[in-house]
Amino acid sequence: MKKDVSKLSPGMVDISEKAITKRRAVAKGKITFQPEAFAIFCKQGSPKGNVIETAKIAGVMAAKLTPTIIPLCHPLALDKVNIHIETITAKKTVEITAEVLSTGKTGVEMEALTAVSAAALTIYDMMKWAGQTMVISQIKLLHKSGGKTGVYEHR
Repeated sequence: MKKDVSKLSPGMVDISEKAITKRRAVAKGKITFQPEAFAIFCKQGSPKGNVIETAKIAGVMAAKLTPTIIPLCHPLALDKVNIHIETITAKKTVEITAEVLSTGKTGVEMEALTAVSAAALTIYDMMKWAGQTMVISQIKLLHKSGGKTGVYEHR
């Protein structure tokens, strides 16, 4: 008796029959600082360079490289990756939002989540000299659209 090995070993999902549609995903996360480190971040930044701009570049690069770090993730042609970073002074927090667009056969949720994660890790790396008690948290998918399953909105 032969075993169906396709069920025993992982593989990429077959998307060959899926329709090409416009796909959009938005993810968000935050990094929270201790008050002293946040003051340093706001006043002088990092000796490594411009923290916000470097984190944005890291987010874009991570979205493009998602299939190289997430197993079984399809490589996609991305039409747009936008990283928005906002400082919330009252909460000693930096919020990171990533928007990813693609026209293709599969969604871009993983690319948006990976972009937020990499941007947050870059901020941590560039600011750890001022204190390593930063907390990266609440990385989540806010929006997904396109494809057969329709629209998802985080509530």
